[in-house]
Amino acid sequence: MGGEKKFGVLLCAEDSDYIKKRYGGYFGVFVEMLAEEGETWDVFRVANGEFPDDDEIAEFDGFVITGSCNDAHGNDVWICRLISLLKKLDSLKKKVLGICFGHQILSRALGGKTGRAVSGWDIGVTTIHLSSSSSKFFSSLEIPTTLPIIECHRDEVRELPPKAEVLAWSEKTGIEMFKYGSHMMGIQGHPEYTQDILFHLIDRLTQRGYIEDWYGDELKAKLEEVEPNKDAWKNLCASFLKDRL
Repeated sequence: MGGEKKFGVLLCAEDSDYIKKRYGGYFGVFVEMLAEEGETWDVFRVANGEFPDDDEIAEFDGFVITGSCNDAHGNDVWICRLISLLKKLDSLKKKVLGICFGHQILSRALGGKTGRAVSGWDIGVTTIHLSSSSSKFFSSLEIPTTLPIIECHRDEVRELPPKAEVLAWSEKTGIEMFKYGSHMMGIQGHPEYTQDILFHLIDRLTQRGYIEDWYGDELKAKLEEVEPNKDAWKNLCASFLKDRL
């Protein structure tokens, strides 16, 4: 047991029937991308009010905050509670990786500002450009300077927390990635997503009237043209979370 690492997924979304059946829920998607032999992974359904106890937090080496249908600038009870938890994790210098909503709520907890994206929805595979700061941060990894990633969001980080650094940007989003110290990092895109998950989400967005049917069809057609660099993202996320940079 001595050297076994323990990680927690702070689940901010409800699992759809499709995700449950195909992956065992979003927790299963993250475990598939990040888990390695000899590690323990737990899930906390924070959107349902399930949080780690204060005395439990010390047992964990790091946490991942998932995406969500909720707005990171909202003030739901669980969102306010999550912000308090993230402030605590910062004070303890725990490793935290925020994805999409997780990226935005992490920025907010640390003093940044989030809101609706000026450029509207970004759905599909987006090429992001790594900054010079990221070259230093990821110097031990062989990471290309541009990386395609699956995106599905209409909110964004508008203003970074004090002392945070931009790690990547895209033509549509100025803050695609940021780091705060060496223990907290946010990624606006979804390194954990596969093409079928995004297809499923596009269907749900059209069914709920968030996007038009014709736009959903157009997005699906474009998805056939470009692949995200899943291996590079897996390497980058795991190396950060497990302190291998």
